[in-house]
Amino acid sequence: MSTSRQSQSRGRRAGRLRAVPRRQAERDPAQGDPLARQRRDAGAAAHEGGDRQAARARPSVRRRRPHPDVPSRVPPAQPRPRVQAHGLGRPQARPPGVRQAQDAVTLADVAFDVPLDHPFSYRVPSDWTLAVGQRVAAPLGRAERIGVVVALRDGDAAGLKPLARVVDPAPVLDAAGLTLAAWIAEQSLSSLGGTLAALLPPPRSTGAQGNQAVRSDDAVPSDDAVRADDAVPSDKAIRSREPLRAGHPRFKPGTRSDTEPGQSPKPDVLIGTGRERRLLERVAAARAPALVIVPDIEAAGRWAQRLDKHGPVARLDSGVDDVARARAWDALAAGDARLAVGTRSALLAPLPAGATLALVDEHEAAHKPPGPPRLHSRDVVLERAARGGLDVVLTSATPSVETWWRADSGRARLVPGESAPWPLVQMADTRGILKVEPLTPALARTVRETLAAGRRAFLVVSRLTSALACDECGVIVRCPECDVALAYARAARTLTCRVCGRETPMPETCPGCRGRRLSPFGWNAERVEHAVRRRFPKARVARYDPDATRGAKGERQRAEAAAAEIVIGTRGALRLFGPASLGVAGFVSPDHLLRLPDFRAGERLFSLLWAAAERVAPGGGLVVQSQTPEHYVFEASARQDLAAFYRQEMKFRGELGYPPFRRLAVVTVTGPSAAGTRRLGDEVAAALASASALTAYPPAPARRDRARRIVVKGHADLGTRLAEALGEFRRPRPKSRGIIDIEVDPVEWPS
Repeated sequence: MSTSRQSQSRGRRAGRLRAVPRRQAERDPAQGDPLARQRRDAGAAAHEGGDRQAARARPSVRRRRPHPDVPSRVPPAQPRPRVQAHGLGRPQARPPGVRQAQDAVTLADVAFDVPLDHPFSYRVPSDWTLAVGQRVAAPLGRAERIGVVVALRDGDAAGLKPLARVVDPAPVLDAAGLTLAAWIAEQSLSSLGGTLAALLPPPRSTGAQGNQAVRSDDAVPSDDAVRADDAVPSDKAIRSREPLRAGHPRFKPGTRSDTEPGQSPKPDVLIGTGRERRLLERVAAARAPALVIVPDIEAAGRWAQRLDKHGPVARLDSGVDDVARARAWDALAAGDARLAVGTRSALLAPLPAGATLALVDEHEAAHKPPGPPRLHSRDVVLERAARGGLDVVLTSATPSVETWWRADSGRARLVPGESAPWPLVQMADTRGILKVEPLTPALARTVRETLAAGRRAFLVVSRLTSALACDECGVIVRCPECDVALAYARAARTLTCRVCGRETPMPETCPGCRGRRLSPFGWNAERVEHAVRRRFPKARVARYDPDATRGAKGERQRAEAAAAEIVIGTRGALRLFGPASLGVAGFVSPDHLLRLPDFRAGERLFSLLWAAAERVAPGGGLVVQSQTPEHYVFEASARQDLAAFYRQEMKFRGELGYPPFRRLAVVTVTGPSAAGTRRLGDEVAAALASASALTAYPPAPARRDRARRIVVKGHADLGTRLAEALGEFRRPRPKSRGIIDIEVDPVEWPS
């Protein structure tokens, strides 16, 4: 038997054993898998079934009739190198060629949680009933994975493996939900499969060994990283070779509903006191279904209790078990549940037109953590409301600058509550002091009076920052171009801007007063606790940092803090206290929050000051120790003046081109080695710098010099521009050169 006949046999067997990505399956038959060019040996026919074996016994074979795998007049394919499968870590077989047209079968395009923007095609068993939006299990690589069916079509199943099993008895998403998920993936340069995995409830069961059922709250960040040179053009997600037969639906990622952006509803933004009560009253009066999206699991539990007064509540967060989440999702889809609460993993939960979609504490960074889905919950909520005719409500004591800007430009309505008493705010100037004792006389006196009145005190501390400031005048050393605090590397004695990458040696004198006392000095929680116990030996004192201490130790600290008279903690510890429950809130050294190398530092500090003030009871006080007491953040907080703060903050951002006036993206490059990382980072930076309508800063060290970070500024079409600029790095190559991770519109600045 000739070598060519052996090669084709191997190629056909390879086609049966490997899932073929749709984009690869559409290639010219002459460009197929090199294994497909070898003909089968004499004994291979026995493995093909009786029909094919009988066909080879006919005289037509002896007359050298062309093999069915090789179309007429098509020359044999030429050898080409093996291609690395995208993100699967093994060589991937090309399709063995296109068969002559035979009876069409139903094919399913399945999106998996892998860093690819296109689905994989599989053959649907003839006795199955399948719909778009259902989850299925299918072989991918060396394992069985769970994915979502995003299209059904008729076509040739040559070389395609069958689906393994159906995971969900019914679709978990309708066509509108799939289209919205595709929009999220496209806007954030993420894979459709990764986006869906982060926004769907856990599968009911994982079935056979090797399945990877992805929990929506525990998505693996590395799975969403884009491998350099891999083709991940999210605007080319779904393509079809054959026309559809009647009854085979497909969603179109690039389309919108009848509601265009100009017709988007104006969201109501509930600010001021009584925000939660007003939202509950609104939900109860509407009598329509309502979905409340909250920042975290703890908030989901509280809101479930509040909503329970108005009817049964379906919980869609990981605070309940997987079975309960799946049942809650199904109940919403069937119309059996009217009220639901969840975290951002519930953003695609089924809702009918006219329902209420609420986003609680819109300003919280938990609504935009790193990783998929890589869009802010606010942006998804607004887009979904525009597409689906939903009534959207946002709540926040201190809305994000982006939301305030929307209201200022007439695209949102601010709905204030009744005026409430505001605590007396005392500013304690600490320039030149606080080197030995963390409490000024003003703060120590207020704490003593609070304890005497039988009230509780909360002292806010911050984790130490890496920025420098002058101990004499309080000036923070900032980047002259970006106006953010420069990060101080103690070992190298250098300052680096995390935006533009500028690196300078540590200055000898203060840029403001020319003094020589520059330091990253600060008071951490442990040092403050020691000083407080020494000053108030009879008081019950506790230290609590929920973001740093978890598990049993965290629960123990929480219980101690709940019973303490003086609590020392970070901003996360404020959750312990309800409205008007404190006698005093004291900020030991809030300047450290202003020193963070992040353009949102002022916004975050203002939000924290406001939240603390709302928790102080009438007659209580707010004491702020600062080296810059004249900063507009402190002045606006003292006067209870939201508009004054946002006016100054938007002026600052507008002058320097920060959001909401321009969009930001952080591109992080990691190579196989230090030299490879630098080389790939320089190439990516050059490609971004040459792109139109983008401002790309030079690559800066990140992750302790194991990666390179490039900050990019753009306009509303930032995602499209980035996809175009990085297209060359996403094309398949024999060997991966590294990983490119793209975070669009980051809220938490990466470390």
